[in-house]
Amino acid sequence: MDKSTPSSPLSVPPETLTFYRRTMTVLRENDVPFLVGGAYAYAVYTGIVRHTKDFDLFLREEDVDRAIESLRGAGYKVDKAFAHWLAKAYEGDDAVDLIYRSGNGICIVDDAWFERAVPSQVLDMDAHLCSPEEIIWSKAFIMERERFDGADVIHILLKSADRMDWDYLVERFGPHWRILLTHLVLFGFVYPSRRSLIPEEIMAALIGRLQEEVETTAPTDPVCYGTLLSRAQYLTDVEEEGFTDARLLPPSNLTARELVGWTEAIKVDGPEADRES
Repeated sequence: MDKSTPSSPLSVPPETLTFYRRTMTVLRENDVPFLVGGAYAYAVYTGIVRHTKDFDLFLREEDVDRAIESLRGAGYKVDKAFAHWLAKAYEGDDAVDLIYRSGNGICIVDDAWFERAVPSQVLDMDAHLCSPEEIIWSKAFIMERERFDGADVIHILLKSADRMDWDYLVERFGPHWRILLTHLVLFGFVYPSRRSLIPEEIMAALIGRLQEEVETTAPTDPVCYGTLLSRAQYLTDVEEEGFTDARLLPPSNLTARELVGWTEAIKVDGPEADRES
């Protein structure tokens, strides 16, 4: 990925801008590393501007408690909205999301996120963005009834495919490579004239894996991986049909208690409450 990127074109109200900037300043003053993602990184990579009510910062899990203490010390209301992946800082109607994993437990923010971060400017401040590869990895799983992030994945591919580290992206998906292949096939449908942006060797390798699976005996363990895509739409499979919830298995390994809290929030806030699957 070319490290030279434009600054984010988003604009926000002055009081919101002050809140976001001060949040980044407080974290830096307390030596808490973070990356900017969400609508701000998306706007830089695609040129598509979306105005949202929050500001997404990505942190390593081991840094989250220190971030919370730092922001509370600065006078913000801060809580862990969901212990397994998300904390939030508030000022009035504005919020900063402190994200350290995806809601399905798969996409953990680790050292590689920071090693591959892209320098940029966000709200007229120097900052580092989550790389396109990490954004694709995390967004690819979001397939709720109310929110499907496939178009985001496809737009990032359109603008960044020719500069991406494809071997790294495939490695990131690991055993969930079918999800990546699904989005790549969809990309070719959406932009038939641009399908050559996806390297032939990547498509061939993933299709080869698919063919190998077709030719082997299917597993007998009744596991539903749909819960990695939607926390709401596959509950009937694990609650009534006897399927094992894939979120309880590696590499997710969420606890039963974490799943209860994440599921109960659907009733309070709706399936799309906190954006990440």
